[in-house]
Amino acid sequence: MIIFHKLWNQNMVQNLKGMEKGGSFIRDENEPRDTYKIAYIIHFLLGAGNLLPWNAFITAVDYFGYLYPTKHVENVFSVAYMTSSVLILVLMLSWTKWNQTLSLRLRLNLGFSMFVLSLMVTPIIEWTNWHQNGTNVESNAAYFVIVASVVICGLADGLIGGSLVGSAGKLPKQYMQAIFAGTASSGVLISILRIITKVSLPHTPQGLKTSAHLYFITSTTILIGCIICCNLLYKLPVMQQHYALVQDNCLPCSRHKFQDMARTIRWPAFGIFAIYTVTLSIFPGFLAENLESKLFKDWYPILLITVYNVSDFAGKSFTAVYVLKSFGKATWFCIARLIFYPLFTACLHGPKWLKNEVPIIFLTTMLGLTNGYLTSVIMILAPKSVPTSEAEIAAIVMAVSLGMGLVSGSVLGWFWII
Repeated sequence: MIIFHKLWNQNMVQNLKGMEKGGSFIRDENEPRDTYKIAYIIHFLLGAGNLLPWNAFITAVDYFGYLYPTKHVENVFSVAYMTSSVLILVLMLSWTKWNQTLSLRLRLNLGFSMFVLSLMVTPIIEWTNWHQNGTNVESNAAYFVIVASVVICGLADGLIGGSLVGSAGKLPKQYMQAIFAGTASSGVLISILRIITKVSLPHTPQGLKTSAHLYFITSTTILIGCIICCNLLYKLPVMQQHYALVQDNCLPCSRHKFQDMARTIRWPAFGIFAIYTVTLSIFPGFLAENLESKLFKDWYPILLITVYNVSDFAGKSFTAVYVLKSFGKATWFCIARLIFYPLFTACLHGPKWLKNEVPIIFLTTMLGLTNGYLTSVIMILAPKSVPTSEAEIAAIVMAVSLGMGLVSGSVLGWFWII
């Protein structure tokens, strides 16, 4: 334990000299100025757009539960989305010339276009009355088409997420913080949007369908705005200066350097894997399917998902104020989150006083807060602990570890059902 902390503290002293005692980074005098914070805001919006489709699918649990009551859609969506996302991230990591073949701008445009097409699948299927033709074969076919659209969303997520995180890894730390705060904000935005559409229409099957359609169409409109933003980003003078500085300081990362870099960030990579293994095995499947409330009824899963999203956003936003400096402490905190398993199990199978809404809402809040803060801390620190030439690859390695944690958590989520 002592050796572990010494190693990481030495590494942080050498590689994170830009940090103050309070945990915030000192601004380099030669760093280009983002005068009106436009570049920060765009990174925030792109981060929000990156996770918006995932949040759109999982927050519409009442709609998909009505259409497919026997399908366990939350767990199926999780596995389908996360597996395809990780596949793309691994391909990006193994294909060393991907960033030379496909420009960052092209990758972002392609990914967001895939998002737009995929999100429109659900309302289009309903408009064509595919669900209402009366045969199980056609209903199952519609279900598999929706799952396929989730897979395409996962592929787009890996492409956009890997590209954004890799690019931000070479930039000042505020842009990485903006991306992850943005990803959390998308959950809050989607939850609010789902509540508004659900409240504004009658509690009937037709009202449920109409609210879901408005919800998906509005989400698609936001993603179109993200396409505009990612094309605007590269025209900003501050970003052109950043890219010029990064290009001047970057050399190709050799295989030997890659191995050294991977060893340097192996513990934070494990930490991010542990974070999302725990989180995705509980959220959203366990919260949406295993818990019931006589007080909130069908609003209960939406309430819990909203509580989680708001807490996650708060955690990721707090890193704008304070960033934990020790990789060792951050990693141990990630491992300590395993305590959520016995706590949520006690709420499901334990004494009656633990089965009410208050303990569940408290634990969901803590799950979101710890997920948001620790994710943002580790993803900010890891690329800054290696030379600039290796920062992009280091960030993608972290994104792969995050994705593997998502897949692992999605698979483990089935054990709540079993």
